[in-house]
Order: sequence, then structure tokens, then C-alpha cells
Amino acid sequence: MADVTEGAPAPDFELDTADGPVRLSDFAGKTLVLYFYPKDDTTGCTREAQDFTALAPEFAKAGATILGVSKDSVKSHQKFATKYDLGVVLGSDPEGTVIQSYGSWVEKTLYGRNYMGIDRSTFLIRDGRIMRIWRKVKVPNHAQQVLDAVNAN
Repeated sequence: MADVTEGAPAPDFELDTADGPVRLSDFAGKTLVLYFYPKDDTTGCTREAQDFTALAPEFAKAGATILGVSKDSVKSHQKFATKYDLGVVLGSDPEGTVIQSYGSWVEKTLYGRNYMGIDRSTFLIRDGRIMRIWRKVKVPNHAQQVLDAVNAN
């Protein structure tokens, strides 16, 4: 795993989306909000995607692109985006390689049982460098916090 800290270069990636492949290099000289979430069409993940969608025009005005990533397939992402009229790009990482490279594949506990899963986390990347990291994200107000950080940097 790369050194995933604020100020460090962002780990490179290539992900499939409904609009074709997307790479870190596509955002050279730009701002990217990269967020990892556990599963399409679940309560918290839907709320998070809706919150980012609601603020998408503000992010665009600030010159930032939003990219959500989970292990779900592109087909699943398309159904999810259509069902909730989402305005964010969703990347598919079925093998979890990008999720792991950002340190977002972690051990979790539910009802006393340990398992591996995606840590809801967000990375603010500007011109290939990690500017801010949010780990163990709580969904309420998170999109607004990220937007505030985009506008502050």
C-alpha cells in the first residue's frame, strides 16, 4: 500500500464507469473528490450519493469532479444512478485494488463478528496530490464539509 497521507501523491488508478474508463491522470491540474462507499442502493450509501449530487453544481463551480467508488459492477452503478437520479460518476472496483491502494479496505466488526469491508472514506485530490482525507465518514453533512474544504484550498 502506498503512503496515503495528506500531501502525498495520490495512488494511481483506472476504473470502469458507465461513461468508460477513468484514470487519475484525467484530473491532472484539476480537483477530484474521490469517495469510497460500501454498497450501491443501501441507506447510508444512497444518502451520501444524493448529498454529493445535490451539491454537484457547487462542486462544479469550484472546479471539482466527484467520483464515488465501490466494488459493485458498472451495471449495478447504472441501476443505482438511474433509480436515484444521481449526478456523480460511479467507478467500479470489483477486485478492490484501488480501494486497497487508498487504505480503505479495513477490518470491521458487526454484531461481534469481524470481517473485511470498505471504510467509508473521502479523499480531496488536487493535481495528483492528496489535500485532505476523511476516514470513517458519517454521512450527515459530509458532502458540505468536503465542499467547504474544496473552496478553502
